[in-house]
Amino acid sequence: MANEREKENAAIAAIEFVEDGMTIGLGTGSTAKYFVENLAEEIADGLMVRGVPTSEETRRLAESLGVPLVPIEHVDRIHLTVDGADEVDGHAQLIKGGGAALLREKIIANASDLMIVIADPSKQVEMLGQFPLPVEVTPFGYTITAKKVYDALKAASVAKPRIDVRNGPGNKPIITDGGNYILDCHCSVIPDAPRAAFELASVPGVVEHGLFIGLARTVIIGQDDGASVFEY
Repeated sequence: MANEREKENAAIAAIEFVEDGMTIGLGTGSTAKYFVENLAEEIADGLMVRGVPTSEETRRLAESLGVPLVPIEHVDRIHLTVDGADEVDGHAQLIKGGGAALLREKIIANASDLMIVIADPSKQVEMLGQFPLPVEVTPFGYTITAKKVYDALKAASVAKPRIDVRNGPGNKPIITDGGNYILDCHCSVIPDAPRAAFELASVPGVVEHGLFIGLARTVIIGQDDGASVFEY
């Protein structure tokens, strides 16, 4: 199990990449929360930056801490995005979306000059897939889409995928910030993540999937006494 010190140390190490005047993508999740909190402290000490939140949850947190925000529609450049991950392998390939924010997270990461992933050691894996892969889908026809998602994963050599709709209160599907549903795809192992990403992207009804391939260039793994930085 991860401890909070590891998460916070990863976030503190990411602060070193922040420079005055930057527009920064603010990630979502328990580790990204520490980054927003530490960034707020730097801002209170005079750092001049503005943030683009990847979720309504992060927006509320940033506003409560006094982090200046800007709508993504008003941004022409995002210098840096700092976000967490549910899994990260040795090639900086990620599974994200455990917090149901994967669509906005990927839009902002893809628009950034640099994406930094901050994580604790429990998120490091040799091969992606133990964490259920989130896939965001339109509510219309989602049961048919789920079957096509199953077929896509099988085509990508996932042996026995199981697809579940992520439910919330009242056993009803949760609604993402984008108004969509989440399918959690239990894969155990994803032997070829780029192929799986390609197959999933070809399914009508899939808005976005939680495989982040070729987006992260820096991975920071927190430890009890500091952090390790890996460049890709």
